[in-house]
Amino acid sequence: MSNKTLLNSKDIEIILHRLACQLIENHNDFSNTILIGLQPRGSYLANRLADVLKNEYQIKDLQLGLLDITFYRDDFRRRKAPLEAATTEMDFLIEGKDVVIIDDVLFSGRSIRAALTAMQSYGRPESIELLVLIDRRFSRHLPIQPDYRGRQVDAINEEKVLVTWKETHRKDAVYIEIE
Repeated sequence: MSNKTLLNSKDIEIILHRLACQLIENHNDFSNTILIGLQPRGSYLANRLADVLKNEYQIKDLQLGLLDITFYRDDFRRRKAPLEAATTEMDFLIEGKDVVIIDDVLFSGRSIRAALTAMQSYGRPESIELLVLIDRRFSRHLPIQPDYRGRQVDAINEEKVLVTWKETHRKDAVYIEIE
């Protein structure tokens, strides 16, 4: 097994700023917008993006939530090891708001489907968009496409995309693991 580097920390920093600018272009002052990071891996991207928006682009009163989708997944009972749920940190309703779902890698689309189901407990949003760091475009099982993407990757199904964050792995990087 070997790893091929797709993105290094500088690449990820550039992508974060580009994604932040695209969000600002579409959401202006974010007064009606909520960012929701999917636990666990999408939360790192969501937190980083929120930091860039607040600190670099002076977006005030940005609402950020973290959503656990563990028990909304259609495969949680099919795994050999039991899944451990993360925490949901959403102290607001999304009724009538513009929601941006944030995840690290869009693969089959099943996590996003689970997120759409889980979000129903928090109200009916005005609109929903999807932001991902990596879009594995040829791997979809469901008709789900991102509105914002950091990088598009044409990895075959046996190849795994690994995202590491400095908060957990001491450096930001994206790799393709080749068996």
